[in-house]
Amino acid sequence: MTTRATTGRPRVAVFDPTPVLTIVVESLDGKPDVHLHAGGQGVWVARMLVELDIDAMLCAPIGGETGVVLAGLARDEGIELRSVDSPGSCGAYINDRRSGKREEWVAMPPTPLGRHVLDELYGLFIGESTGASVAVLTGPREAGALPADTYRRLAGDCRELGTAVVADLAGEALTSALAGGVTVLKVSEDELRAHGRLADAATAGDSVAAARRLRDDGADHVVVSRGSEAAIVLIDDEVRWAHGPQLSPADHRGAGDSMTAGMAAGLARGLPLDEAVRIGVAAGAVTVSRHGLATGDRRSIDSLVSAVTLQEGPAPPEPPTIPAKDDGAANAEGTDQKGETRRCGHS
Repeated sequence: MTTRATTGRPRVAVFDPTPVLTIVVESLDGKPDVHLHAGGQGVWVARMLVELDIDAMLCAPIGGETGVVLAGLARDEGIELRSVDSPGSCGAYINDRRSGKREEWVAMPPTPLGRHVLDELYGLFIGESTGASVAVLTGPREAGALPADTYRRLAGDCRELGTAVVADLAGEALTSALAGGVTVLKVSEDELRAHGRLADAATAGDSVAAARRLRDDGADHVVVSRGSEAAIVLIDDEVRWAHGPQLSPADHRGAGDSMTAGMAAGLARGLPLDEAVRIGVAAGAVTVSRHGLATGDRRSIDSLVSAVTLQEGPAPPEPPTIPAKDDGAANAEGTDQKGETRRCGHS
C-alpha cells in the first residue's frame, strides 16, 4: 500500500521507466574504492529534488536482483520510491574511474516493460501526479523499453489534471510528449543534433529557431542547454540566455538532470520560470564540480543562484567577466593555477 508524504514540502512526481544500478570503481590511496548507487535519469532528477528539500515521488518498475539493491539505495537517499513489481530485471552498469575518466566495463540493459507492468506504472504515476505540484517525465535508457506514445498520454493526462509537466526527453519520446503538451521542455543541443532537429554546424540562432519549433509543437516554454555556453530560455515568445558560473569540472555527467530538477523544484515552490531556471543552472553548476551524478547540497546551490545571469536578446551575450587584479593574477578569461578557465562568480 502506498503512503503519501505528509511533510508539508512541495511534491514532485518523477516518471522513470528504466532505473539502473550503478557500480563505479574509484581509487583511494592507490586501492580500489567501489561505490554502489541507484541511477538512471529519473533517479538522478529525484536525488537532486531531495537535496533541494522537495518530496520526490519516483515512479519506476523494480525487478530482479539489481532492482532489489537499487530500490534500497534509492530509499536510503530519501527518495520516496513508488514502484511496481516487474518480472524482468532493472539494468546495471560497472564503470572504472581510477584513471580519472569513465571506462565502461559492463552494461546490462533493462528488461523491456510488458503491457501489464506498463499499465500499473502508468496508473501509479497518474495517481502520484494528482497530488503533486509538478510531474517530471524522463526518458528510457534503452530504445524500445516502452512505447513512445506513452509520453503523449502521460503529458496530456497530467495537464488534464492541472499538474505542470516538465519533460527532459529526446527522440521519439520528446516528439510524443509534445503531442500531449508540456509546460516546460528541457533538451540539450547535442540531443537536438543527434535526432535531426539541429544541424551539426548550427549556430546559436539556429538553436533558437529549433526552440521555437519545439514550442510550436506543444511546449509552453523551452530550455535548451548548451554545455558551458549560455542556455536558451524561451518563455512564451521571449528569448533569454541563462549563464552560470563555470566551476572546475570533476564529472560533467548529470548536470542536465540537475538542471531539470532545479527548474522543477522552483516551479513546485511557486516561483516564476525565470527564477526556476536560475535554480536549475546553479544546480547543474554544482553537480559538475562533484564526482557523484546529480549530487550537491542546497546551501551550495542557493549560494550560486545570484551568480546566474538571465539576459534578454536575440543572440547570446558575452559571459560576465571580472577585471584583472593588479598583482598579476589571471584575468577574467585567463586560467587559474590549475589551468582551468575562470570567469566571474567563481573562484
